[in-house]
Amino acid sequence: MKKKTIFTGAGVAIITPMQADGTVDHALLTRLVDEQIQGGTDAIVICGTTGEAATLTDEEHIATIGTAVKAAAGRVPVVAGTGANDTAHSLRLATAARDLGADALLLVTPYYNKTTQAGLIPHFLNVVDKVGLPAILYNVPSRTGMNIEPATVKKLAEHPLVCGIKEASGNISQVATIRQMCGDDIDVYSGNDDQIVPILSLGGKGVISVLSNVAPRQTHDICRLWFEGKAQESLELQLKLLPLAHALFCEVNPIPVKEAMNQLGFPAGPCRLPLVPVSEAHRQLIHDELQAAGLLK
Repeated sequence: MKKKTIFTGAGVAIITPMQADGTVDHALLTRLVDEQIQGGTDAIVICGTTGEAATLTDEEHIATIGTAVKAAAGRVPVVAGTGANDTAHSLRLATAARDLGADALLLVTPYYNKTTQAGLIPHFLNVVDKVGLPAILYNVPSRTGMNIEPATVKKLAEHPLVCGIKEASGNISQVATIRQMCGDDIDVYSGNDDQIVPILSLGGKGVISVLSNVAPRQTHDICRLWFEGKAQESLELQLKLLPLAHALFCEVNPIPVKEAMNQLGFPAGPCRLPLVPVSEAHRQLIHDELQAAGLLK
């Protein structure tokens, strides 16, 4: 079954910039979306983990998706994070995202209440069937306490609207098994910036990237070079950016990337509690790696 690929290359897991009082800075978000597109980013992934979706109210969440859709203006796909641990809640957010013009959904596994592998199937399909948008599943067991097993991915991939999976398990063997079991029935995206080339080598379609916030062109180029058949150049760029990618995870995401954006001159503001500012040592590490990557003027 040939499905539509939502995007190929580097999609940015974009931050949600905040003003000093903690409210969403829609003006800066509009600017960031434009900067990303100008920088070569292949998709805008809004209201994911990096976008602090867990601390946005539903009204803020929906408004933030709307800002991203308007700012992208059809130039690249907008993938809206609308996952929740309550299927009905996910459905409400996904319906709003569709009505605002989002191109696709990013659906994380339920967290805390978790469910079973059998429960994942009606959870996801209830949303895609009723909303009618293509979806990327989001597998990040370190945060949710739940892994989407390859056999479950295979079953979900039989649905025409389950088009992709963001694999952030860190388990390359699992990615290989998904590719072997599912073939072209589902597109695989790396959910980790240190595994872009390994997942591309297994037939992946790209990455949903934190690194792209600070280095959109370079992250796009890792993928571009790979797809142009320049595997060695793609690998060299991946390895060159590895220290910066690691620095962006020196504390819980998105604490470091917001600090990096502030250092780059984008007043992205603070994260919302319970996330606190980076330590002074990590602030210096982020500065040093931005400088080493040639990103700080």
